[in-house]
Amino acid sequence: MKYTNDITQELLEAIERYIKGTMDSKELKDFNDYIKIDPEFKAQVEDIKVLLLGIEKQTLEDKLNEFHEDIINNKKQLQPSLKVQFLNHNKLAIVASIIVATLSIWYFITPKNIKLYDNYFKPDIGINTNIKDANSSDFNDAMEKYKNGNYKIAIDAWQILSERKPKNDTLNYFIGIAHLANKKTKKAIPFLERTVHSNHTFALMDNARYYLGLAYLKEGNSHLAKKYLKLSRIDSAKYIINELN
Repeated sequence: MKYTNDITQELLEAIERYIKGTMDSKELKDFNDYIKIDPEFKAQVEDIKVLLLGIEKQTLEDKLNEFHEDIINNKKQLQPSLKVQFLNHNKLAIVASIIVATLSIWYFITPKNIKLYDNYFKPDIGINTNIKDANSSDFNDAMEKYKNGNYKIAIDAWQILSERKPKNDTLNYFIGIAHLANKKTKKAIPFLERTVHSNHTFALMDNARYYLGLAYLKEGNSHLAKKYLKLSRIDSAKYIINELN
């Protein structure tokens, strides 16, 4: 198995969540599912646990020894010995090797569809708030919230408008994109579906098909993902399809 030294922030956070037991239920289920089906992966996980527990135990013992020694010598400040510094250096080396080894584990537990989605999804930059199509100060205010990353506030405002205009493509499109940006893929799909299957001429139709394809990609439905990505003329859609084939 080949390893890489390209340690990502995402990986470091994932390792920390698993070690501390703070993974959400879905992530933990996926992790445990791979443990069940892959004996080698399970063995690696157990090895990592043992190593980390050993490191924690050794660190605690070192600190206690330092504390007791300082009391005996009546020291006012703790000064780590060369031995402790050497042990700390070794611990760091062990932790680094564990992280590098876990890179390959993370590769196998992360589905390809999700990797592609994470690589290619970026929220629509939004539209000018003086467009005539919106014709609403409420829409414009929500668009500013959206552009600033306040997706939930924008969604709440747009959905009120959507109740009065359920067939408005602009509203449905941006509500869908905001849900995607807010990591609510399942909620995004119905709004993007309405846009894509609308009988109206919509300037952002290629974008709507592209984002709908990405949404199905995130949900693991490669068939529908390809269907809508093929209908889009966005360049990135072609690259994703090639990766899926």
